[in-house]
Amino acid sequence: MVFAFSSNPGKKNIFVFTETENPLSKFSNEWADTKYLTCNTAKNSPFLSKSEKEVIYILNMARMNPSLFLETVAKRYPKISNEPELLNSSYYKSFLLFLKDQKPLPLLFPEKKLFESAFCHAVSSGELGYVGHHRQTVKCKTLEKFNGECCHYGSDKPLEIVLELMIDEDVPSLGHRKLIFDKFSKIGISIQPHAKYGWNSVFDFDH
Repeated sequence: MVFAFSSNPGKKNIFVFTETENPLSKFSNEWADTKYLTCNTAKNSPFLSKSEKEVIYILNMARMNPSLFLETVAKRYPKISNEPELLNSSYYKSFLLFLKDQKPLPLLFPEKKLFESAFCHAVSSGELGYVGHHRQTVKCKTLEKFNGECCHYGSDKPLEIVLELMIDEDVPSLGHRKLIFDKFSKIGISIQPHAKYGWNSVFDFDH
């Protein structure tokens, strides 16, 4: 199993986007191509929230076309996030180079058992203000299922969550980035309130 978690306390939620069918079409008309509709693999998953479905949609588009994601989204991140200091960040710079060389990957599909694993951990972590991967209840230990897990703290905005995990600021192992662009095929995700950081997200991946 592989673990990674990200915490960004004190940072304000910065993304306030008008909802559209395709969450990246606002960045470029190229994302509106009908081929990207296949990236919306969670569209009919009744156990996921709208935001959780959007996270999977964004992940799949980035995995399907890393170079387009680089040019239309990643390079604009410092400006749209109002974080110009990122331009001097070695993590951000390495992320751009990473995307430049990244090859397309298969789509991620939601799986209910992975969702149940992520949901239980996100809920219990949120209630306890816990940060980390160890399950805090007997129920969550029973439901635990993944081969890779990312935990993020501080935001409930899908694109913000995804980009922060991809950049992996102050995470020397770049664990989130590696997991997001690994050859997994299944995912479970849950975004829940967190007593200490406002929100926490858990991504559970499997093959």
